[in-house]
Amino acid sequence: MNKKNIIEAIHARVGFSKRETAAIVDRAFELLKTALAEGDSVMISAFGKFSVREKKARKGRNPRTGETITLPARKVVTFKVSGVLKEQINAAHRDRDTGEAVF
Repeated sequence: MNKKNIIEAIHARVGFSKRETAAIVDRAFELLKTALAEGDSVMISAFGKFSVREKKARKGRNPRTGETITLPARKVVTFKVSGVLKEQINAAHRDRDTGEAVF
């Protein structure tokens, strides 16, 4: 699913125009990006939590030359799925006849 699919799905359920729906989705994503850029976590109930984590500088290797290089410190966004969503995802993959998980 991509952003266009999200806009179309919301449009079909809510009844706003596609332009209004796109503006709402864009604004929601902007709010998420702004909060994460400021270092705040974003928790969406029954969905999960987005957090910003600092990664330390580390040694790496250029695969082409084999030369050792230092990779700089950076920030990364992590996502931890909520228990409710995790259970919903796992329930969708269980065998309906036996109730056992399908691997």
